[in-house]
Amino acid sequence: MRIFLAGASGVIGIRLLPLLVGQGHVVAAMTRSPEKAERLRRLGGEPVVCDVFDADRLTEAVERFEPQAVMHQLTDLPDRLDELDAYAAGNDRIRSEGTSNLIAAAKASAADHFMAQSIAWRPGGARDEVVDHHERLVLEIGGVVARYGRLYGPGTYYEETLPPLPRIQIDEAVRETPPLLETSAGIVLIVEPDRR
Repeated sequence: MRIFLAGASGVIGIRLLPLLVGQGHVVAAMTRSPEKAERLRRLGGEPVVCDVFDADRLTEAVERFEPQAVMHQLTDLPDRLDELDAYAAGNDRIRSEGTSNLIAAAKASAADHFMAQSIAWRPGGARDEVVDHHERLVLEIGGVVARYGRLYGPGTYYEETLPPLPRIQIDEAVRETPPLLETSAGIVLIVEPDRR
């Protein structure tokens, strides 16, 4: 399958890329950072340097690749958990404007499948509306929403400790993602069972 992976250099995307390539998929690995392109190439992807907010350039890039599936793993998050609030507006913009742009590009390319990352909890207040709207956009086009629990493990905010529920170990979250390309439209929870 030809897969356009938006957010290929993120905490999930960077692990998902070699897994998809290893399964025989051809993957366009999108990042907005030119300095990350070579690493994505070494992991087996075809690097695409593009900003999701540049709708015309994004649509051109997706159409040129001719994907059968588009995977939305984009976020705008800081490296440190204590800086999360300062990035809230940027991440909300990814979920709203970014999602709309990526959906438009997927439609223009006639991709058969669309999957988008979401969260298995709600951040509270007006931000809940942004998450709900993001998910609604995906469901309206027959896409799959992957509600990941809070990620823990190497390269996450919780490398040494467990986050609150709902949660999922990062590598397990990645392993559960490729099958979503064949899942019927809807919401899928990617969380650990509550073992309390």
